[in-house]
Amino acid sequence: MMNPVRLITLAGIILVAAFARLIPHPPNVTPIMAMALLGGATIGNRTLAFLIPLAAMFISDIVLGLHGTLLFVYGAILLTVALGAWLQNHKGWLPTALTAIGAGMLFYLITNFGVWLTGTMYPKTFAGLLECYVAALPFLRNSVIGNLAYTGVLFGGFALLENTFHALKPATEPVNA
Repeated sequence: MMNPVRLITLAGIILVAAFARLIPHPPNVTPIMAMALLGGATIGNRTLAFLIPLAAMFISDIVLGLHGTLLFVYGAILLTVALGAWLQNHKGWLPTALTAIGAGMLFYLITNFGVWLTGTMYPKTFAGLLECYVAALPFLRNSVIGNLAYTGVLFGGFALLENTFHALKPATEPVNA
């Protein structure tokens, strides 16, 4: 059984992270992939690990506006939650950092494929797809930088909370009183 205090705290962190998109920021420097990694790595219930980041993203998308590549963005979020679940058995700063970089690459590949497929800016040819990916390279750099920074903040911040407030420990882990 999932610790309800832990679940509510993680859901709150993920929701706040999703709404950080409303704060002015450089293009693609957002906590979206970091929140998906955090959900996958820390929420023991698989269904909730996927639903909470998606719901937070959807709520923030309602405020910001829905767009034509929504399914591609949400697909990247789902795959990133799965990467986060992998982190449950691969703890440490290096696997976490490498996963954050991988999530940025995944987001870049999936969402720019969506831009090419659903948009009108690029011809529907292999050359058009390559043109789309090349044009998006500055966004990839920003995405990876943002992922690394926000992953550090979210994972580090939650670890600090977890070590400070024992009520946030996973239910399966004994709490030393």
